[in-house]
Amino acid sequence: MTGRVYRSLALGWLATKAAVLLVNAVAFPRLRPGTPEARPRVSVLVPARNEAQILPGTLPSLLGQGADEVIVLDDRSADGTADVAARLGARVVRGQPRPAGWHGKPWACQQLLHAATGDVLIFVDADVTWQPGALDAVLAELERTGADLLSVQPRQHNRTLGERLLTPLVDAAVLSYFPYPLIRLPQAAAGMANGQVMALRRAALEGVGGFRAVRQAVLDDTAFARHLKARGGQLAVALGGDVVGVRMYGSYPQSVAGFSKNALPLHLQSRPLLVLSALAHLGVYTLPWVVRLPGWRVLRVASVLERLLVNLLTGRRRPADLLEGLLGPLTPLLALPVYARALRRTVTWKGRTYQQTPEGRQE
Repeated sequence: MTGRVYRSLALGWLATKAAVLLVNAVAFPRLRPGTPEARPRVSVLVPARNEAQILPGTLPSLLGQGADEVIVLDDRSADGTADVAARLGARVVRGQPRPAGWHGKPWACQQLLHAATGDVLIFVDADVTWQPGALDAVLAELERTGADLLSVQPRQHNRTLGERLLTPLVDAAVLSYFPYPLIRLPQAAAGMANGQVMALRRAALEGVGGFRAVRQAVLDDTAFARHLKARGGQLAVALGGDVVGVRMYGSYPQSVAGFSKNALPLHLQSRPLLVLSALAHLGVYTLPWVVRLPGWRVLRVASVLERLLVNLLTGRRRPADLLEGLLGPLTPLLALPVYARALRRTVTWKGRTYQQTPEGRQE
């Protein structure tokens, strides 16, 4: 009886994820080259903290997109970020000390809102890469959807084995758990966003008070999207396709640190749910390779096939990308340090420490 229950639960979970992937293969928009019919005034805004080594590889292509202004906010960096950005040609704004109760990125974005002059504000992480025509593609998709907030899921550009171990799970989490058609529902809970690229209409952003409502949120992108949607805003998301990419983390330890800061918010601030998630992934993806439980053959195939399908969907089709599917059975083991760090009372990111409370108050 126990074996049949396990098989039913495991296969049911994987079948649900497969159904979501299938829906998203058809419905999830991809950015494509295009030109908006009416070009608004556009501000591209980069919150940057200790990004001096990253910006030379990403900022020149961003500056070449033809935006009306590109502003880099130096979030009190200690590595010369401001000098690098200015030398490359961006307008640099020096970040002010954070008021009590604000987390780093929401405060940086709030300052950028006040510094910008555009009617469309595009907030971009420093590690995002832009191909020629990418900005026009974003603006054309914003125009096509009529959204107040369009966020982009950039294509992952992983190079080393260490960064391939966990980083691609960003795509898997979105594409196998969030059916894109849900974003059209009026309920705020049916909303999500990716803070790596967020294009916002200024009127909508100012209408909800900027980023004040998510000033204490670690997972500020999705929290903001749901806040905006609850107040009547329209959301859209698109895959970056060939025009917008990102290299999030350069190593396995960096991936662990990055994922651990978001793990608890993604599990509704519930530590029991976080533990249950870790055990479930181990039981469905790893255990069938150790013990021949009911359904083990199907589960073994699924554990390898899932990441392969996600990569195909996002356009990551080089041999090394497709071979990431072989990591499927190992992924739950590799993610254990993420869960362990996420269970702590505090998380640290970019030199700042935040309490792991439902309110996300800073320590």
